[in-house]
Amino acid sequence: MTKHQNNKEQAILAAAKEEFLDKGYDGARTTSIARAAGVTHAMLHYYFKTKEQLFEHIFQETMGMLVEGILEVFTQTDKPFKERIAEALGIHFEVIRQNPRLPLFMIREVASRPERFAIIKNVISTFAGNLLIALQRDIDQAVAKGEISHIDATTLLLDMISLNVFPFIVKPVFEAATGLDLNADSKFWELRKQENTQLIMRRLTPMQS
Repeated sequence: MTKHQNNKEQAILAAAKEEFLDKGYDGARTTSIARAAGVTHAMLHYYFKTKEQLFEHIFQETMGMLVEGILEVFTQTDKPFKERIAEALGIHFEVIRQNPRLPLFMIREVASRPERFAIIKNVISTFAGNLLIALQRDIDQAVAKGEISHIDATTLLLDMISLNVFPFIVKPVFEAATGLDLNADSKFWELRKQENTQLIMRRLTPMQS
């Protein structure tokens, strides 16, 4: 692929991501994507034969964004366990913070088209099983050293994901109900990230006998 072709493809993908995040699969239009990308409708279909093919590319890409950073940190076994958890939590939060429409997009698409779950499974299954085994091993080692209190690896991951994702899911409803604009305070999301980290660290801290 030439540099020019690559630039065209990247422009299409960028425009498609915005269209799908804003309107979902059913509401998105390939004509709108082509126009936003600055290409003809025929050229869009040259790179991506169908709307479904283009969507699956975006869906897999967004899933990858949510898991790659965490995976990289969890494999850095030279770092203290709690430090790795705090770093992974922060990376995950920042990915969502920079892409706040992602959580609702994922939920909406899976709810409206359950077959999308197969894509999620394909992305996650490549590392999730081994990650949970390795994470539980590291947890058990840290517990044995007295560094943390015991927790199941699955529970820990669910706690981390829930704390990070929920504020962005509930944000539109919360703002509508309270009249607040959470983005108006430049420090709000940074403080929210710190709060999430502190909650997880407190959960991991061994109880004093």
